[in-house]
Amino acid sequence: MKRSSFIACHECDLIHQVGHVPEKSTARCSRCDGLLYHHKPDSIDRTLALTVAGLVLFIVANAYPFLGFKISAQIRETTLITGVKELYLQGMWILATVVLLTTIVVPALQLTGLLYVVAPLRMNRLPWKLKTVFRFIQHLQPWGMMEVFMLGILVSYVKLAKMATIIPGIALFAFMALIFILAASMAALDPHDVWERIQPQTSPYHTVARRTNLIGCHTCHLMCRVPSSEVHGSTCPRCETPLHRRKPNSIARTWALVLAAFVFYIPANVLPITIVTSLGHKQADTIMSGVIYFISTGMWPIALVIFVASILVPMLKLLVLSYLSFSVQRKSKWRPVDRTRLYRIAELVGRWSMVDVYVVTILVALVHLGALATIEAGPAAIYFCGVVIITMFAATSFDPRLIWDQMEDKNESTNH
Repeated sequence: MKRSSFIACHECDLIHQVGHVPEKSTARCSRCDGLLYHHKPDSIDRTLALTVAGLVLFIVANAYPFLGFKISAQIRETTLITGVKELYLQGMWILATVVLLTTIVVPALQLTGLLYVVAPLRMNRLPWKLKTVFRFIQHLQPWGMMEVFMLGILVSYVKLAKMATIIPGIALFAFMALIFILAASMAALDPHDVWERIQPQTSPYHTVARRTNLIGCHTCHLMCRVPSSEVHGSTCPRCETPLHRRKPNSIARTWALVLAAFVFYIPANVLPITIVTSLGHKQADTIMSGVIYFISTGMWPIALVIFVASILVPMLKLLVLSYLSFSVQRKSKWRPVDRTRLYRIAELVGRWSMVDVYVVTILVALVHLGALATIEAGPAAIYFCGVVIITMFAATSFDPRLIWDQMEDKNESTNH
């Protein structure tokens, strides 16, 4: 950060004046340790170079064969889109849509959106609809899951290695490189720098935003002065994001989503997630039977990955969100820093549970050899995908600032 700026912590609402931050250093909240700012040097130049490289790799990853599956004399080659097509043909159009969006559409939108934003900024120009496009890119970030898909490829490879020969295609290597390039481009991008180029922040305030008529924008960090009577319908003057002092109906929406995820969690683990047909014999596998299979074959690291990602993480996330919502409703003042960290972890790890959905997609795409061997997606795949998506929305709906509101109320009553 080149000059002093004012940022409201998104997790506890405390306003900080952040001065000069050295390159590659971070500024963190003095109260909850939340990340306020990360100084990324040469952000625009680095992001532009990485984005151009990413677009080239993206084209290669989608245009050439991805994986080959050879059993006896039969060979089946697939592209990234093959699994989506097979899921759709099996009637799993909801699952096919989610996989298509998270592995192909969202990464494509991220790369093209980044190029649209940073290329004109590199020439000191503001492109048309910059605010809308850049805000859209920021909101898309959690939904691009190529790295989770790569983990699914690893699990699928281990599972199929004893059945047939897996032949990696050129697209697989391009996809692996693309994962690192896209992650590096998003890591190199400094959103604060982009927003400052649009409209510098000048508001000199030092307090908790809730005590004043200030609202910290969650998208561009601008401190906006909005009278209490005018909050409804107000938008950030810099990025045009709707402003709220707290997320509307946060606890009610979180509870509704958590309960829905609990309902989906049961059939997701009881019903079969894959149905294997080999020489006329059918075998249905659940998530847990897949874990047991890897343990019985000595692949306990893969078994541990699937158990943690597909069974343990979703359940723990649901329990954490339930506890946090309950503690806010009870107006608990117990260990707010630790509760904020719990929320941070729950928000971070939830997307990795998609690994089983991607394993199903890859197996369906590869093993489609008629009577010899065919794998179909089972009904549990839809329910499990629902659990992952719903819990991600539940984490987004919960407002961690509500944890700290109780502490502010306590301090105010003590002062009076």
